[in-house]
Amino acid sequence: MDVSGIIFGMDTEYSNRIQEQSGVRPLSTVIKTLAVLDVLASSSRGMRLPEVAIAMNLSRPTAYQRLLTLIEAGWVEQDEEMRYRLSMHACRFAAAALEQADLGARVQPVLEALVARVKETASVAVLDRGLPFVVARVDSESLLRAEQKIGTTFELEGSASGRILTAFADDNTLARLREGGAKLASENTLAEARASGYAVSSGYTHSGVIAIAAPIFDIRGKCFATLSLVMPETRFELEKFKQPLLDAAAEITSIQQGGPSVR
Repeated sequence: MDVSGIIFGMDTEYSNRIQEQSGVRPLSTVIKTLAVLDVLASSSRGMRLPEVAIAMNLSRPTAYQRLLTLIEAGWVEQDEEMRYRLSMHACRFAAAALEQADLGARVQPVLEALVARVKETASVAVLDRGLPFVVARVDSESLLRAEQKIGTTFELEGSASGRILTAFADDNTLARLREGGAKLASENTLAEARASGYAVSSGYTHSGVIAIAAPIFDIRGKCFATLSLVMPETRFELEKFKQPLLDAAAEITSIQQGGPSVR
């Protein structure tokens, strides 16, 4: 499996700031061990020891030691085919992270109502280590539909969610993305997204598929997530989908900022 395009590691903005203020350094051994979780999460079937070692550019003994550490901690398990995979323990933390970000149980009804209204797949994505990352979704019941699995990532430049997250990003986030070598959409494209409040991307993830995304803001007014609809191009009508999407994104923003859901 080719994992060369996956970004492993951590967002160092916080740790760099703490280090500058207090002189305390993060534990590099812990960071390196936790990076194994990123590698395993990139595989749908799990990975054998040689695959993990190659993906992380490690010797097999070192890779095995890190896997063994994560098994002991309950994060990783090994199946009958000698493949290492994430344990269900990870689900607990994923669910907790969504709830703590107010993207869990209170947001799910909004997604379900949006899908019921427009009959297309809806998803929420956040910026995770420089890429839009799907954290919640509700699928359309249509036989011909576009699917976005939880955990799917997109590029910033071409995806509707990536353009929104970039267009509404603060200066520090933009600087960090540029320093990391991220490819961003043109300033004209980003300015258009800011002015209209949404972005459209056609044929980027799959040929014949189109997506439209809108920003979700937190209590500080920062765009930290996007709400998007994805569908076959043959069914896309901007005026049909724009307002339902904007309404739902505004409702999730209201939840984020302490207001009630209308559900």
